[in-house]
Order: sequence, then C-alpha cells, then structure tokens
Amino acid sequence: MLAKSTFISQLKNLLPEPENQTYLLAVSGGADSMVLASLFQDFASEIQDSRFRFQVAHINYKLRGNDSDLDQKTVQDFCEKNHIKFHLYEVSEKDQKPENSIQLWARELRYHFFKEIQKKENLQFLVTAHHLNDQLETFVINLSKAAGINGLSGIPSNDNSILRPLLDFSKKEIYQFAEQNHIEFREDLSNKKNDYLRNKIRNEIVPLLMETNDHFLENFRKSSLYLNQTKDFVQKQIQEIENRLTVFNPDFKILSKKQLDQQSDFVKFEILKKYGFIREEEIPKIFKAENNRSFFSKEYRLIVNRDQLIFISKNDDQDTDEEIELMDHSDFSENQININLVDYIESNDGMNKDFEWHFAAEKLQFPLRLRKQKEGDEFYPTGFSGKKKISKFFRDEKLSALVREKTWLLCDSRNHILGVVPLRQDRRYQADRTTQKKITVKWTEKQLIR
Repeated sequence: MLAKSTFISQLKNLLPEPENQTYLLAVSGGADSMVLASLFQDFASEIQDSRFRFQVAHINYKLRGNDSDLDQKTVQDFCEKNHIKFHLYEVSEKDQKPENSIQLWARELRYHFFKEIQKKENLQFLVTAHHLNDQLETFVINLSKAAGINGLSGIPSNDNSILRPLLDFSKKEIYQFAEQNHIEFREDLSNKKNDYLRNKIRNEIVPLLMETNDHFLENFRKSSLYLNQTKDFVQKQIQEIENRLTVFNPDFKILSKKQLDQQSDFVKFEILKKYGFIREEEIPKIFKAENNRSFFSKEYRLIVNRDQLIFISKNDDQDTDEEIELMDHSDFSENQININLVDYIESNDGMNKDFEWHFAAEKLQFPLRLRKQKEGDEFYPTGFSGKKKISKFFRDEKLSALVREKTWLLCDSRNHILGVVPLRQDRRYQADRTTQKKITVKWTEKQLIR
C-alpha cells in the first residue's frame, strides 16, 4: 500500500541516508509524477534538513495544444505554492520535431534537459515516477523482443543515478493516494489511444492479464524481484568469468580469445555486450577473424591480436595523423648533431631496446619529422636488398595492430622514410666514411643524476 511511510522506506532501500542527498524530479503533471512531487515535499517538511534539496523539471512538448499548457500550469502552480524551484523547457521549432519516432525524440530531449539542470544546479539524482504498471508493460514489450534476462528484469529502481522509488506501487495505489491526499493532477487523454505499442499493451493486453488472476499484479511484482535477483547473480558470475579471462595490461582491457571462445554463446554475448558489441551475428565473426582485424562499437575498438581480444576506448585511441617535427634546418656549425627521441616520444611495446642511426646530412631534406604509417609507405631497409612496403615489413616483424599504430616513422621533408623506429633504418641515407656532416638519431634512456 502506498503511504508516506512506505514511500520513505522504499527511498531508503534505494539510497543510504536519502535525507542528505539532492534530487531533480521529472514531473509531467500526471497522477504518478504529482504524487511523487507531493511525497518529496512531505519528506522535506518532515526531516527539516538543509542538506536535503529537490527541484522540479517539466517539459511542454506542445503536442496537445491547450492540454499541454494546462499540464504545465498544474506543475508550476504546485511548485509556486510549495516554494519549489521550477525548471521549464518549452519545445519550439528549433527542436526539429520529427514526423516519426516522436517518443524516442521526446525521450532524448527531456534527458538532455534534465542532465543540463543537474549539472547547473548540482543535483545528484534524477527521480522519475515509473510505477509497477509501467514495469509490467515494459516486461511485455521486452518479452516480444527476445530481450533476455536483462530486458525481462524490467526497469531498474536505481540505475546510473536515476531513481524510481514508485516502482513497487501500482497505478491503482497511486490514484488512491492522490485522492486521499487531495493532490491535483492532469489526465493525458492521448494515453487512451493505441497509436504506440506501449499504449496498446496498456489498454488491451494488461487488462486481459489482470482478469486471469485477482493477485496478478502482486505476483508479477514478486516475479520481477526474483528476476532481478537472478540477474544480479548471473552478472556476478559473468564478471568472475571475465576476470579469469583477463590478461593483465595497464593500458587496455585484454581478454584471452581462446578461453572466451570456449564459453557458451550466452557468456560471450554478455561479456562483449559490456563493450558495446550487441549484434549477435557479429560475435562469431570476431572469433573467426584473421589477426589484426578490427571491430567497432560506439565506444570501443576491438582488435583481434592472435589469441587476444584487445578493447580500446575511443577516448584513448591515438590520432594516427599526428606528426612531430624534430629538426627544421641543416645549418649547423658542428659536423655532428645528436637527436635523442626520448625528448619527443614515449616508449611503447615495440621499442624495447636502445638504438642509434647515423645519417649523412647532405642526403636529407629538412625539416625532419616523425609520423605514423600511411597507405603505400615503403622504404629500403638495411640488411635487405630492394625496397619493402611498410605494411609488409610490419607483417614480417609480426607486429600486432596495436604496436603498429604506436610505431613512428622517421621522415624528411620529401616524405622519404628514413627508418621505422626503432626497428630498421633506411640504407639509402646512412652515413659512411665519406660523410662530412652527420646526424645521429637514437633512443637512449636518460639516467637520473643523484
């Protein structure tokens, strides 16, 4: 039964010390969100704690003419009466309302608005008024989509700082609470139409389900609880498996490809899903891919490196077009100049030993610079006859895709490659006994002076 005491108990289940937190309430003007706002106001009055702070946000989508304006007025009047800070967003032509997918557009718009307010007002939690009936509708929708245990578990009550403290209470209980406490609210008559899948489920399917059992909704609440507990248990097991498959690396997430391939399709999907790889048809391709093949999700790049899967966050991905200038002229009075690359670049997995290359200055055109590999690059490596493409040289050296991307090429102003750092120098520009002015490029770790 929804009451002030049961609501506070639910809020305390979601958060330790809810009276010390700050909140933004998403309030539409409907019964559920107006009850939510009233319960928060009652809680604030009861605890009288300055650390507890909440504000209200409302969006007028201008979709239902005067009804939309009356919804706004209901929320605004409540906030003015109770001295609650009110935030309003009114949709206009600049928002480019689409002809299709209005629900998705509206959702993205309101959550963007909410995040802006939270950041500006320093409000930690967003609170929505989703209730048990919403949970049932979501379950049926996800059941039709083969969503798996995560989908069937429904709407989380505490998810990424979004709180839903009314999820255990039915729509009927919310209406009863509103009536008993004389809470003003507005009915959205568009919910009666079956334009959208959720409305069709709400208006046609859910009533039939409720007729099958007098305790259907309560039994569903218990089933939802069991599913959530099952999901938590499964996720814990999945994490333990992932930890066993993880190859230690301080920079990237690396999993054993062979060991992960031995797991069930369910485990593979659950682990790869964490990195944004959610298309089931893509997963077999990952395990059959040739060495150095890359796959991309929204946030990660996955590199297949022999028996490893390397996950690189796109935020950490290096810019392969970066260039570093080393020396911009050849006018020097001394017959030798030394360039230590320690002063310009960091060591990587491919740079595991000191090296020293000697060039004849008269054979070079300045400036000298470092850059990454480009399509068609080739050079004349020392110890070989003829020329070789850089891509083939990398393959022959058995360099992983990750090391290749970190490997620098030393070039002159003509874009002639003078060497692949630190692996091989180009023999055409080597200094010899006749060289009068010599440039030495090396990598020597500097010793600390004690």
